[in-house]
Amino acid sequence: MYPDPDRKSRFGLVDLVIVGAVAGFLFFLWYRVSEVLVYRWDWSFLPRALVRPNPETGWWEPNLLVEGLLTTIRMSIWAMVLASVLGILLGVFASRKRLLPRLGSSAYVGLIRNVPPLVFVFVFYFFVSSQIIPALGVDSWARGLGPTGERVLGLLAGPPERFENFIAGVLSLAMFEAAYIAVIVRAGIESVPLAQTEAAKSLGLGPWQTFRLVVFPQAFRAVTPPLANQFIMLVKDSSIVSLISVQELTFVGTEIAVSSQRRFETYIVVALFYFLLCFALSRLFARLEKRQRARSAA
Repeated sequence: MYPDPDRKSRFGLVDLVIVGAVAGFLFFLWYRVSEVLVYRWDWSFLPRALVRPNPETGWWEPNLLVEGLLTTIRMSIWAMVLASVLGILLGVFASRKRLLPRLGSSAYVGLIRNVPPLVFVFVFYFFVSSQIIPALGVDSWARGLGPTGERVLGLLAGPPERFENFIAGVLSLAMFEAAYIAVIVRAGIESVPLAQTEAAKSLGLGPWQTFRLVVFPQAFRAVTPPLANQFIMLVKDSSIVSLISVQELTFVGTEIAVSSQRRFETYIVVALFYFLLCFALSRLFARLEKRQRARSAA
């Protein structure tokens, strides 16, 4: 029997032992860094790295670390949207009986999944993005926006002067993650029993109606947990684009660690930001799955 997902969890002896073991490991790590490596902890740089006063308005505004976190959030959201659209299309094509869509989807997925993400990002940026995006005039368009346009663009994608790198990072992440989403979507579609489609055809539904009303809703419920996990993986994979000078959280954290010589403190804060972001997403997806199960039961 499977455990009841709605049952409230209790804190037991095993949980206490695990928490104690983790606390002991953290204490040991702190001891090794402080005593063996003779490292002096200094967190005085952190407030200045998080916020700074605006001399014009007198208000506090985000500084490097918070700006990097916001860039990671923006980039992850846009990459999630694009990867979902492309991944769903590829997953649907891979489940079709026609040879050309199936071969095209399989070729894309096979190519992306068998190339290391670091190599893919470099190839995409230096051989594709660095040629196509400047040819489209995206950077000059972003720099030519008025004050209102700059505020809107800054809210959605960050500063206009970094828009070109932001687009490159979003596209590379979306194309890479779409290959994994396509595999998940294809598996979800193929998990729907054939009897469901035959019953839909017997009711007079066409192919598109069968897919939209019968197959896709069931497939979507089946792939929700793995898709949620893939979205969380996308947030963590976004750190790769720091290597193409996208000023997200990892890139900014590396710069601060080098300039301040506070490497342990900086990367602990960066790791904490990633943890909070991924943990918030995991709780959000858990609530959505619970609501989805409640609707299915009703």
